[in-house]
Amino acid sequence: MKSEIRKLSPEQHEEILRTLKARFEKYMNRHKELEWAKVQEKLETNTDKLWSLNEMERTGGEPDVIVHDKQTDEYVFYDCSAQSPKDRRSVCYDREALESRKKHKPQNNAIDMAADMGIEILTEEQYRELQGLGNFDTKTSSWVKTPDNIRKLGGAIFCDRRYDTVFVYHNGADSYYAARGFRGMLRV
Repeated sequence: MKSEIRKLSPEQHEEILRTLKARFEKYMNRHKELEWAKVQEKLETNTDKLWSLNEMERTGGEPDVIVHDKQTDEYVFYDCSAQSPKDRRSVCYDREALESRKKHKPQNNAIDMAADMGIEILTEEQYRELQGLGNFDTKTSSWVKTPDNIRKLGGAIFCDRRYDTVFVYHNGADSYYAARGFRGMLRV
């Protein structure tokens, strides 16, 4: 995407900050030792990241701060919507999978969508970390970053929560379902 597209209007800028602050305050259990003022200061100096957070919000991800990485001095945001983000579902795993489909191609793929938004798809470890903060994907599932050895064989992995347990499954990378999307993360 072009850099001029990655700018928020002053109104969008204020709105996403209000939304993030309200969510931060509502879900303090996700980041007990963090202060909003410090998070906001980082966001104000990284407007490209604020654009990405707005994209996460716009597509239904409900991003929230999960942790402060002291080594890199970055705040880490994850999609925290109860179910896989609504406007990021019905996608296959990556471009190779999308191009390999002969019929009934989905509109997009998880890896390219994440890159276009300036975010990364969650890893299995990050997904499990998120699940430690609440019950997510109880009716949906989310693609997660697939190890190269699985992807080379045509597969991809996804996760969900059923029976109070986080499950990791596999599928052909070219598969897509109305209830499967992806969750992203962003470092600011």
